[in-house]
Amino acid sequence: MRKSVVAIVGRPNVGKSTLFNKIVGRRVAIVEDTPGVTRDRIYAEAEWNNIPFVLIDTGGIEPDTDDIILSQMRAQAEIAIETADAIVFIVDGKAGLTAADREVGEMLMKTGREVILCVNKIDSPKLPDDYYDFYELGLGEPIPISAANMLNLGDLLDRIVEQFPDDVDKEEDEEDIKIAIIGKPNVGKSSLVNAIIGENRVIVSNVAGTTRDSIDTPFERDGQKYTLIDTAGIRKKKKVNEDVERYSVIRAISAIERSDVCILMIDAQEGVTEQDKKIGGYAHESGKGVIIVVNKWDLIEKDTHTMNKFEKLIRAELSYMPYAPILFISVQTGQRLFNVLDLAHSVAENCALRIPTGQLNALIADATMMKQPPSDKGKKLKIYYATQVGVKPPLFSFQCNKRELFHFSYARYLENKIRETYGYSGTSIKFVFREKGEKEI
Repeated sequence: MRKSVVAIVGRPNVGKSTLFNKIVGRRVAIVEDTPGVTRDRIYAEAEWNNIPFVLIDTGGIEPDTDDIILSQMRAQAEIAIETADAIVFIVDGKAGLTAADREVGEMLMKTGREVILCVNKIDSPKLPDDYYDFYELGLGEPIPISAANMLNLGDLLDRIVEQFPDDVDKEEDEEDIKIAIIGKPNVGKSSLVNAIIGENRVIVSNVAGTTRDSIDTPFERDGQKYTLIDTAGIRKKKKVNEDVERYSVIRAISAIERSDVCILMIDAQEGVTEQDKKIGGYAHESGKGVIIVVNKWDLIEKDTHTMNKFEKLIRAELSYMPYAPILFISVQTGQRLFNVLDLAHSVAENCALRIPTGQLNALIADATMMKQPPSDKGKKLKIYYATQVGVKPPLFSFQCNKRELFHFSYARYLENKIRETYGYSGTSIKFVFREKGEKEI
């Protein structure tokens, strides 16, 4: 079941990041930074009244001129409009209504999307006289808040969750494998979608994505239903100094949340870039199945060792997901294209694979006999029981005498033993540790 996506938009210094951090600090368990994932933290998983969602901060722009302000704000807002279930447009109550606010407000009005207008830096119950100027934006009644002092944040969050579509709470077709094509712009994502559809020629229909302008493409092959989610990148605009590609991450996050398997596309000519690591990190942290697809392989000069060298490079740069299979393709020539769907199907099955409890405990018993559990100050780790408590990704619960003794290296050893027996190619594996007497998760 996917989470709704909430985007915070607005000009610089109105308090976007402050609002983001206050919600994060109060309601969010931030995913721990994973070694090897180099990226700006612009999103977090949040919850309000038991309703989970993904919060995105579109801040961090320091433009040089007013023209660049408008260009970059427009770039942010356009992507937010495409991808978000709820859009929070934040303005500065102390500065009053500005021309830049009007520009974005007019653009948001034209979309027909519901927008939550939020007036920040209102630190007292008495509203300033120019507060009412914000009604001119035509976006409905503004919500006065103070992000710094956390005033009226509950009212704002109530309005946010009211905007979430009903389909988020509905169970989706379990037989439909949803594949998100993710990666930075111009690596061949849309071309891959077109090539797959052209090859199969069994399109059921083209339907607009629930909360975005990009197109989801459902189709069927050999009796299996698929949906391809294309996350084509935004084009850089003139006079925009900031690298607008970073905002393509917003599209990727939305697509990842709706997917079962993510195909991370990399340009063979460019190798693994910081943007690739950033976007791949979102898929990894979301626990989705991942396939690394290296496109434009036909343009690389090769010898007998080229592919092995390139794979070692990828493994080093994307060290946080060693489980992800790597496929070298050329959309242009059709090289290995037929392998993409087969591999995605296999990874989806691995994400949903369950190990019977008896088999799992027999495997753990054998593993602990081969390599004794760690000890500390005479106290030895004892594993009483293991069970699989979840899928997508596979989640295993271990009951032990003391969780602090469950060293990372020993957990990795047990993970490797599970993978040796059951594979789990393409999916991360998660462990939780319980001490005796604690309730099962």
